[in-house]
Amino acid sequence: MSLSIPDIVGLFETKGHAQYDGEPVTQLEHALQSAHLAEQEGADSALIAASLLHDLGHLLHDFGGTPTQQGLDDLHQYRCLPFLRALFGPATLEPIRLHVDAKRFLCARVPGYLEALSPDSKRSLQLQGGVFDSAQASAFEALPYAMDAVRLRRWDDMAKLADAKTPDLAYYARHLALASKPVAAAAQA
Repeated sequence: MSLSIPDIVGLFETKGHAQYDGEPVTQLEHALQSAHLAEQEGADSALIAASLLHDLGHLLHDFGGTPTQQGLDDLHQYRCLPFLRALFGPATLEPIRLHVDAKRFLCARVPGYLEALSPDSKRSLQLQGGVFDSAQASAFEALPYAMDAVRLRRWDDMAKLADAKTPDLAYYARHLALASKPVAAAAQA
C-alpha cells in the first residue's frame, strides 16, 4: 500500500506522539526538528522531506517500547520505502534508506562521533552492523546520495531537544508536496 501525503500527515497525527525511543522527544518532535534543521541549512524540498520522513518506519510497526532494548533492529530505514516509493523519487528515498549506514560511516570517519552518540543510538548501532571498516566506508562514500544521507544523519543526531520550537506539520507538508513525483503531486491536488 502506498501512502499519500494526507496518509503521512494522519500517521504522524495518530502515532507521532509516541516517545522517540530513549530520547526526550516524541517521534513527531524529532521529525519536525530534523526537517527544521535541514531547512535552516538550505536543503532542497527533497532532502527536507527525507529529513521529516527518515524515521517514519518506526511508526509502521508494532514492536512497542524500545525495540533495541529487546535486541531488535526494526529496520525502519527500509520499512517505510515501499509505502513512499510511489510518491517520492531517489532524492528523498535514498537519504532515508542510507541514514543508518551514514551513522556507521560517520563512526568510522569522524573522530569522537561514536562517543557522542546517545545510548540508544549506540545500542542500535551494534544491531545495525556496527562501525564500518575502511572498505565499507569507502563503498558507502561512493554511493549516489551518500553525502545527503550524512547531512540527514547529522540533523537526526541534533533533533532530540526537549521543547525545541519548530514550524508545525502542516508547514512541512508543503515540502512533501514539492518533493513528490509530478504524477503523485497531481493526484494529491
